Amino acid sequence: MDKRLQHIIALRENGQLEEANQLMVALVQEEPENGYYQFQCAWAYDSLGREKEAVPHYEKAIQLGLKPEFLVDAYVGLGSTYRTLGQYEQSKHIFEQAICEFPEAEHVKVFYAMTLYNLSEHSKAMETLLHTVIHTTNHEGIKDYRKAITFYSDKLDQTWE
Repeated sequence: MDKRLQHIIALRENGQLEEANQLMVALVQEEPENGYYQFQCAWAYDSLGREKEAVPHYEKAIQLGLKPEFLVDAYVGLGSTYRTLGQYEQSKHIFEQAICEFPEAEHVKVFYAMTLYNLSEHSKAMETLLHTVIHTTNHEGIKDYRKAITFYSDKLDQTWE
């Protein structure tokens, strides 16, 4: 990793967000076709709560291409940012794309469920969360009831008499 980027990331991690952002923006201006720099720039804007400014950098990073371990995080960042901006359909689309490309990335599904909630797709949101809990938990009680939780996950509005 470039020493300048290491310095910028260290600044961000130490809470020096403005300085990190300014340096990251300068680095992106020098190398606008570097997808990883675009991703880091988006993250720097997000860290400052400047979501609208983060969006084009996430989009550019994804378009330029990233290693899988960074691409999944770029999808989470972009989808979550769209959600916080109230752009729920765009958020849903990004998360569905991420889930398609990274079906084992359970953390993506949690963010997807939040977006589904915002779109009033409550049943699908709960189903998604329940499946994520089942696939990620080590809690014995949940493991003991895995079969029942799975069965009811898509039948939350159904009653039996």
